Amino acid sequence: MLKSKRKLSLLLVLILSLSMVLSACGGSDTPAEEQEEIVIKFSHNQPTTSPEHVGAEKFKEIAEAKSDGKIKVELYPAGQMGSLREQVEGVQIGTINISMQPSAVISPFVDDIKVCDLPYIWPSDREATYEVLDGEVGKELLGRLDQGGFHGLGYWFGGYKLFTTKSTAIHSPSDFTGVKMRVMEAPILISQYKAWGANPIPLAYAELYNGLQQGIVEGQENPLQTIYLNNYHEVQDYVIKSYHGVMMYVMIANQAWYDGLSDEYKAIVNEAEYEGRIAARGALAETEAEFEENIKAAGVNFYELTPAEIEVFTKASLPVHEEHYSGDWQKEFIQRLYKALDDAVKN
Repeated sequence: MLKSKRKLSLLLVLILSLSMVLSACGGSDTPAEEQEEIVIKFSHNQPTTSPEHVGAEKFKEIAEAKSDGKIKVELYPAGQMGSLREQVEGVQIGTINISMQPSAVISPFVDDIKVCDLPYIWPSDREATYEVLDGEVGKELLGRLDQGGFHGLGYWFGGYKLFTTKSTAIHSPSDFTGVKMRVMEAPILISQYKAWGANPIPLAYAELYNGLQQGIVEGQENPLQTIYLNNYHEVQDYVIKSYHGVMMYVMIANQAWYDGLSDEYKAIVNEAEYEGRIAARGALAETEAEFEENIKAAGVNFYELTPAEIEVFTKASLPVHEEHYSGDWQKEFIQRLYKALDDAVKN
């Protein structure tokens, strides 16, 4: 009898020990329907007619459906939660749970992410770009965001940026000499235009149309959808398809908030982000051709740089890569990024 009790006691200790080990692994396996309700505040800058908002709505749909309504998503588009920088700060301090922001706006908080905005680093083959962004190299870069108190969820590709100018045709870097170009408040973009001879002027997104109209700035860079939906082509004479960079939106979450979610809720948020990302990319592909035709129909001078012209711009841009992505980890990472992109294009 005593022997049986000892065996039972030993069994109970083993079960208890196993339970503690499993608990230490983190997370909860409590089904979503038994978990507490949460509200996700999700902000972004684009209008409700944009591909990004299509993706945001898909995120909301998936998160709420997969959680049986336990997760409620409140969408705040069109800069309702403040300027671009204010929204990033809101995520950092936790007043906003999730936001989709340009990498250039995030880079002052996490320097490593500025690689997304180096000129002429991304190929014109968007499928190759997607492959790298969604692969191991892209995921490693997302992991660097924890340095700023963020959890990186994914890259929402906003399209290739174009140049627009008031009265200057652009075919080479020298054509930018003295041109007042509006840029986001990001050192990498300021350096880009200085390298080409332009006069870069940081200006808030909300002030850009008036800035172009009043001549405070003479040109700007943005993807087709942003140019068209904000009517920038109405106050510009030239729209130039240059493939010099991409509008790389990054979905970021407050790290402490995300880490505090159960495993079940993390999985739902991750799935919703993925589905939203794919929906936004699909909407972008469907609308870009229409936006381009509408811009051309408005009477502006619309043209595409030739491969030879792009090659000149690319060579003029390499010193920006070397100067601004020069940390120990950065120098090693960018070489792997170059190789991953080259391999993806070849495949």
